[in-house]
Amino acid sequence: MCGIVGYIGGKSAGPILLECLRKLEYRGYDSAGIATIKGNEILVKKDVGKIDEIDKIHDLGSIKGNVGISHCRWATHGKVTKNNAHPHGNIKNTISIVHNGIIENYQEIKKKLKEKGYKFSSDTDTEVIAHLIDSFYSGSIKDAVLSAMGMLEGSYALAIICSDEPELLIAARNDSPLVLGIGNGENFISSDVYAIMGHTRKVMYLENKELAVLSKERIWIYNSGGKEIKKKLNTIEWDAKKAEKLGFDHFMLKEIFEQPDTIADTLDGKIGEDSISLDIGLTNSDIKKIKRIIIVACGTSWHAALTGEFMIEELAKIPVEVEYASEFRYRDPIIEEGTIVMAISQSGETADTLAAIREARKKKAMIVSIVNVEGSSIARESDVVIYTKVGPEIGVASTKAFTSQLVTLYLMTIHFGAVRGEIDEQQVRNRIRDIRLIPAQVRSILEEHGKIKKLAEVFFKKENTIYLGRGINFPIALEGALKLKEVSYIHAEGYPAAEMKHGPIALIDKNMPVVVIATQDTRTYKKVMNNIEEVKSRGGILIAIETKGDEETKKHVDHNLYVPRNSYILTPVLAVVPLQLFAYYMAVLRGCDVDKPRNLAKAVVVE
Repeated sequence: MCGIVGYIGGKSAGPILLECLRKLEYRGYDSAGIATIKGNEILVKKDVGKIDEIDKIHDLGSIKGNVGISHCRWATHGKVTKNNAHPHGNIKNTISIVHNGIIENYQEIKKKLKEKGYKFSSDTDTEVIAHLIDSFYSGSIKDAVLSAMGMLEGSYALAIICSDEPELLIAARNDSPLVLGIGNGENFISSDVYAIMGHTRKVMYLENKELAVLSKERIWIYNSGGKEIKKKLNTIEWDAKKAEKLGFDHFMLKEIFEQPDTIADTLDGKIGEDSISLDIGLTNSDIKKIKRIIIVACGTSWHAALTGEFMIEELAKIPVEVEYASEFRYRDPIIEEGTIVMAISQSGETADTLAAIREARKKKAMIVSIVNVEGSSIARESDVVIYTKVGPEIGVASTKAFTSQLVTLYLMTIHFGAVRGEIDEQQVRNRIRDIRLIPAQVRSILEEHGKIKKLAEVFFKKENTIYLGRGINFPIALEGALKLKEVSYIHAEGYPAAEMKHGPIALIDKNMPVVVIATQDTRTYKKVMNNIEEVKSRGGILIAIETKGDEETKKHVDHNLYVPRNSYILTPVLAVVPLQLFAYYMAVLRGCDVDKPRNLAKAVVVE
């Protein structure tokens, strides 16, 4: 989950590395550092803390040299200490390296290197790589890195400089993302495109076991056998301003408020007056042959998948199973003919989800992915890709990506249902009418942010919260609880409302806030009202997400937040928005770092 930036060119590397690294800090903020080559010497500045804190002490941008590497860390091997901060180097300080990933056999390599006389100053697996490269070095840093790659087991994205070859910058990857940026008289390495969009929009993606050699004028790419290969040049179309706060206090708040536009962008070009247009590479014949869908995802994307299960089974009548990607890969899943495996991931780099689709690929499943980042690993390894296109999501707690995932699943459901004859033309028109209302309805919820902030002022000192939902809104209870946990560090749990009686009701007392998604519908509304009474009779503090105009629910709860009326199947898109804002304001009031929650990183690219 760490962030890597490398630069080689005619400009001073320090300011560029610092600027780009700040844009990657959502990937890790335990420690950070920069290494450059000045003359024939490697200079290093690194420390523990967030980048701005380190910069105040060490003036990171002042480091000299025209080639360099930088890193922000999410700790895996070794505690958060200055010695464990990247970059790491060899004993002679002629090689410096930054690393994202986990080397699984580093202890065995470390033992062999110690037997050769190598000494270690950190607890990291990364320092082992630096010494391993040194052990192979005999005049060519490219060849030394290739030899080291042959011994490494696990995941890695590497950026390396060598003072004996100061005109080169090396990159290598295996199961961790790394992109090459092509500039004019300068070239870049980055963990993702956001960091370098201010300098170039032309990029190439490294695949597993590939190595790149960058000079300021050229890039050479090699496979693991040392054979030079050619790569496709891609152009990034995203607006770089979308990766800026633009006056908001936090990225999370900005991204919550962007949702009317990101949902509209997701719908753009995909809906007509009476049809859904999804040009995704699945023919009508392919869709009719689907017998089962397995959705693999993690975290917030897993909650989107659960919501999608309700949508697809109800409207398209296709059996759906939702799997934690991290568990799917560790058994022998049954994937018969007619099964589609669908991956959902904001980053498109989630390690467990990537491993899950590779497991499915071995069993000859068709892979369909819903991702946000074009050219990401999951997108490149899928047969069919649907991009949510919400632009950069910088806040660690996903918001706008989640609602666009829900909208994408809705569009896919209507499309599949229509093709399979489960939804007639009039129903399609009705469903399109409903989804067209969503951007304006989300905007109307956001206009009530002041009321939600006042509610947070009542509850921000609480340490426990329960979220309840039924049917298609049960996953939204899970998502609301996750958001609160992620950014405010309040212990929160989501449950199916009917499961309260099977244990969790023991937690209810006069100090326990209970958030209930109680939107009106003909299926679960009366049942949810019964659950509200159960909580109320035991003294719990009730907060309800209600349908605007509902006079009944507010008689039974302590606090209410309203969402506009829409079809049952679309209530999750609306109900989650006040829960996002509630979590945000709770975190701000508690003094938490909303965009950089402790122990978390945006893209979980290590297992």
